[in-house]
Amino acid sequence: MLPSATRPHASPGHLHTQKWRGRIGLSLVAMLSVLAGMTDAIGFMASGDFVSFMSGNTTRMAVAISAGDLGLTLRLVILIATFILGNALGIIVSRLGRRRALPLMLCIATLLCTAAAWPFEKQLPALLAAIIAMGMLNAAVEEVNGLPVGLTYVTGALSRFGRGLGRWLLGERRNGWRVQLIPWTGMFAGAVIGAVLEHHFGLKALFASGLLAAVLGLLSLKIPRRWQLGYMPR
Repeated sequence: MLPSATRPHASPGHLHTQKWRGRIGLSLVAMLSVLAGMTDAIGFMASGDFVSFMSGNTTRMAVAISAGDLGLTLRLVILIATFILGNALGIIVSRLGRRRALPLMLCIATLLCTAAAWPFEKQLPALLAAIIAMGMLNAAVEEVNGLPVGLTYVTGALSRFGRGLGRWLLGERRNGWRVQLIPWTGMFAGAVIGAVLEHHFGLKALFASGLLAAVLGLLSLKIPRRWQLGYMPR
């Protein structure tokens, strides 16, 4: 079946609606990517561990195994398993919330603020709370107008952009590949902001991430229900 935007008899009103659904969806992706970048930079600078970039933690785990560093290996296994758990919890919360973004984003905000307020010297529990939040974040948006997007990882986005660039250089004119730079740009900008905040406030900078998550959840109330259903995982 052809995408709705390319069906021969699509009405102008339908095309207009799809355009706005795409614009709003990509704006949401950009802001959620800023949140992911902020949180990852804060967590990394405060602890030396990635909060959302599990490819990096996987490589670090492989190096730790080769070096025989059992303590670091176990720590990274826990971090990666926690991220997987967060993704699973994101789907569960999304379904329990009838696939609305607000309940999911409020849970994420609560976890991030809990991590920021962690009063004890050992940071691992706070780090795990932030990692669960980032895993859950991936349930907020999965695709926009049929285009897959990633929120807490951008390797796939850069790969899709690069493949699209290759097709464009060969003369193919496919839509959608340029928008893959949106999550990368959002994560980069968020990481810069997060790094500055962590420099001044340490792990407590996660309060800013929690506040942003709550604000984005409230803003999602302005998004039509049927559009949210199209963005979030089924």
